[in-house]
Amino acid sequence: MNRIVGVVQARMGSTRLPGKVLRPLAGRSVLGRVVRAATDSGVLADLVVATSTDAVDDEVVTECRRLAVPCHRGPVDDVLGRFVGALERHPEDAVMRFTADCPLLDPEIITTVARVYQAVPGLDYVSTSIARTLPRGLDVEIIRADALRTLDRIATDHHRVHVTSYAYTHPELFRVLGLTLTPDRSDLRLTLDTEQDWALVRAVVDHFGDVTVPLAKLADWLAGQPALRSLNADVRQKRLEES
Repeated sequence: MNRIVGVVQARMGSTRLPGKVLRPLAGRSVLGRVVRAATDSGVLADLVVATSTDAVDDEVVTECRRLAVPCHRGPVDDVLGRFVGALERHPEDAVMRFTADCPLLDPEIITTVARVYQAVPGLDYVSTSIARTLPRGLDVEIIRADALRTLDRIATDHHRVHVTSYAYTHPELFRVLGLTLTPDRSDLRLTLDTEQDWALVRAVVDHFGDVTVPLAKLADWLAGQPALRSLNADVRQKRLEES
């Protein structure tokens, strides 16, 4: 069976919400919640945080030590290069990519995507965001290790920032599978990129506490919270070409 290493990209230098990955939520950092969800999925052979060599990210390294999670440091702007460096130090058959601004990740979804990837021979890439039905902040993607190394050789410009984007925008070169999970909850935004996002995420954690919440349970609760849902409904997601 394909062994999967989880790689969490984490930096302090976000343009819209600096330092977001180490903001506290119910006594646990945002990064700590991502690490917990990834670990609780039970499908990872290894897990590593990939941060940059920028001095501001020394804080990320300190938090990784506290969390007892390995940390790899690489280029600030070449995130793909950072991922390949992490893979070299933690080699497995495939890489599951996480971003450290998704503190509401659902371990059950992580497990489902991993099982699908492992069940379909010959896949280069699988993702839940090709035809989106999940809220932003709960997506899961896996890329075969050799496919990631190929991307490192051929990808340029914004594709090096978004790590896997060259693969899913060139399906003629890679065997890509888009996974859609029903019902469609893509109207929800559960990622952390702005102060409006932070207000919603913090309200969720204040209500549920320091636990991972299954998406169905979270969506049911939010259905009765229209004021909360509207907090970040107008936030514009950056285009692929934007870093």
